[in-house]
Amino acid sequence: MTRSILITGCSSGIGHDAAHELHKQGWTVVASARKAEDVARLRDEGLLAVRIDYEDPDSIASGFEAALEHTGGTLDALFNNGAYAIPGPLEDIPSEALSAIFQANLIGWHDLTRRAISVMRPVGRGRIINCSSVLGIVGGRWRGAYVATKFALEGMTDVLRMEMDGTGIEVVLIQPGPITTRFRQNAIRQFERWVDWESSPRADDYRASLLDQLYQGSSGPSWPASAVTAKLIRALEARNPRARYRVTPHTSVAEAMRRLLPAKIVDRIMRRS
Repeated sequence: MTRSILITGCSSGIGHDAAHELHKQGWTVVASARKAEDVARLRDEGLLAVRIDYEDPDSIASGFEAALEHTGGTLDALFNNGAYAIPGPLEDIPSEALSAIFQANLIGWHDLTRRAISVMRPVGRGRIINCSSVLGIVGGRWRGAYVATKFALEGMTDVLRMEMDGTGIEVVLIQPGPITTRFRQNAIRQFERWVDWESSPRADDYRASLLDQLYQGSSGPSWPASAVTAKLIRALEARNPRARYRVTPHTSVAEAMRRLLPAKIVDRIMRRS
């Protein structure tokens, strides 16, 4: 029988690559995106597609029901993937912005996950795979809003994994490092929406370096989205999947730093990165 998976955040990057690769491998893939035009494009690319916007609870409900119509009412796996960042010092992030990013990066995931569990539990099997980040392991300056959501996701996923023990539902984290996606472009839109940097007490910092970091990007190495897809496939196909699958050396180094070094040494390293 064909296995089925619902993947979020498929308009580009990690979700787009994963949806197409699993489709090639014979999965019944339901790809989702926030915007109707991206859903239409995914359908033109040969995928089953539905609209799910984590910030729109109605779209989560209707999109999940539409996904089940495509799969015949069953679901073998859910890959929670879509997320964004609001870059900037935490003192410059409005509370409304923090509420919005938690809805998009955590609360919406929880809503969709509960719906998936309700379908998986009666048949005694399923995989829920959450895409975290190296910034769910260690924090980085000017990324506090995103870091907060990923730290919360790591904790929520750990607890859910324990709570699903004995149900046949496996819960897994994937932890990517730097991946070539449209993540920075999406972050710029959020920054321009929420951050009044010219009124910030850090305005000189923005002019000196922060704006360049945001608009020009990093010159460091990055990996293709297919690197994440490869770990996703391992997590889906393993008889006994690991709790975490790290992608790129950055996540392994971050985990080692967090476990082995004093917090202030980690702070010093991260300030320089």
